[in-house]
Amino acid sequence: MAEGADGNPVAAVARAAGAASGGVSRAGLIGISLGVVAAGAAAGVAIERLTVGREMRRRAREELDAAAPYGSLRGRPRTVTAPDGTELYVELDGTGWDATVSGPSGQDAQLGQPEDEGQRRRAWFTRRRGTASADRPDRTGLPGLLGGTGALARAGRPAKAAPADTPPPLTVVFCHGYCLNQDSWHFQRAAFREGLRLVFWDQRSHGRSERSRSYLAGEPASIDQLGGDLKAVLDAVVPEGPIVLVGHSMGGMTVMALADQHPDLFRERVAGVGLVGTLAGDWDSVTLGLPAAGARLLRKLAPATVKLLGRQVELVEATRRIGADVAAVFYRRFSFGSKDVDPQVVRFAEQLLDATPIDVVAEFYPAFGLHDKKAALAALDGIPVLVLAGTEDLLTPPAHSEEIARALPGAELVVLPETGHLLMLERPDEVDRHLTGLLQRAAGHAGVPAPPDPGTHP
Repeated sequence: MAEGADGNPVAAVARAAGAASGGVSRAGLIGISLGVVAAGAAAGVAIERLTVGREMRRRAREELDAAAPYGSLRGRPRTVTAPDGTELYVELDGTGWDATVSGPSGQDAQLGQPEDEGQRRRAWFTRRRGTASADRPDRTGLPGLLGGTGALARAGRPAKAAPADTPPPLTVVFCHGYCLNQDSWHFQRAAFREGLRLVFWDQRSHGRSERSRSYLAGEPASIDQLGGDLKAVLDAVVPEGPIVLVGHSMGGMTVMALADQHPDLFRERVAGVGLVGTLAGDWDSVTLGLPAAGARLLRKLAPATVKLLGRQVELVEATRRIGADVAAVFYRRFSFGSKDVDPQVVRFAEQLLDATPIDVVAEFYPAFGLHDKKAALAALDGIPVLVLAGTEDLLTPPAHSEEIARALPGAELVVLPETGHLLMLERPDEVDRHLTGLLQRAAGHAGVPAPPDPGTHP
C-alpha cells in the first residue's frame, strides 16, 4: 500500500480511521481494504484529477457498464435452505446436467434466456436488509441473461439424459470470496460449460442469497457456518457422483471448513480441490503491504472501525458516491497486480465489490481472525489439489499458499507473476489452463471420463 502524502504510513492509517468514523466511505471499499481507507490512493486520485475530469470518468464508467458482458451468464436457479433457515441462491450450469434437472417448484429453467437489463441490475445491486424485505430480488426463478454464440449457445440447451449405467460426470462447485458473488467466476463459467456439471452459489448475505438469519438474530458469523452452508448445497443439488470444489479467498476457507466438518466426504466423493488466493490461518499476520508499524496499527484499529461502519449503514451508503474515485484506485490496487488489465474487467470488479453493503462487510470481518484450518488440510491429502496464488496479492499473500502446499506435498502449487487477488478475473486463461489440469487429474482419480478442453472466453 502506498504511504500517505507526508510519507508516514502510521499517520496514513490514523487518518484513514478518522475518515472512516465520519462515515465517508464505500461499503465495498471498506470490504477490500478491511477497514483502512488508503490515504496514498487518495493522493493518486488527486493526480488523476489534474488530467481527467470527474464527469469524464463518470461517463467512461457508464460506457463500460453498458458494453461489458461480464457477469451476464446465468444458469438454472435453485434455492437451498441453510441449517439456520437462510435461503442460499444457487445456479446449475453446464451441459453435463441431464434434462430432468428442475428449478424451484419443479419448473425447469432453461439456460441462456435473456433477462431484462433493469431487472438484472436491480437484483444485483439491491441491498439485502433482512429476511423479508420487500425490495429483495426474487430468488425463486431468476432466468438467464445471454445465450451467446457457439459453445455458450449450446450450453443453453439441456443435455440428453445419459444411459442409466453411465457414471455421472464431474460436478464442479465454485465458491466465491468475501464481498463478491458467484459472478466473479464469469470466465470459468464460460470456459467449462461443455461436458461438465457446474454449480455456482452466493454465500450467505452475498449476491442473491438471503441475509444471514442467524446473524440478524444476534449470532456472529463464522467460516464454520459457511462450511455447513456448502454441505447443504451439495446435499441439495449434488447428492451423488464425484465433486471438484474450487474456492477463492473466503470460498477456499469455506472448502477447508467443510473438510474439517466432513472429512469422510473428501475420502468418498471429493475428487479434487482448487484453492485460489486463500489461506488456512494466520490472517492477523497479513499486512496489506503496510510497513510493520502501519500493520500493527491496522490490526489495532480495523476491527473497531469496521464494526462502527457496520452500525452506520445509511450514512455510509448515502455518501458512497463521494468516495467513488478513491474507491476505484483502491479496488485496482488490492484486486489486480498488473497494469494491463482490461478496463471492462476492472470496472466489473468495482461493481462486484460495490454491491456488498457495509453491514455485510462488518458481518464477516471478525471471522477471518478466527479462521484456522491447517489441521483440516489433512482431509485433502491423497486427492488432486491445485493451489493458485498471485505474486502481488496483498490480501492473501503467496506465502500462505506456499504453506498450504507444504502441508499437502502432492498438491500442485502455481504462483502467477504480476497477479493480484482476483486471479480468475485478471488471468483467466492461465487460471483456466491450470483448472483444466486439475479436472483431468480429478477425473482420473474418480474413474470418470476426462472433461473436454475449456472453451474461449466471451
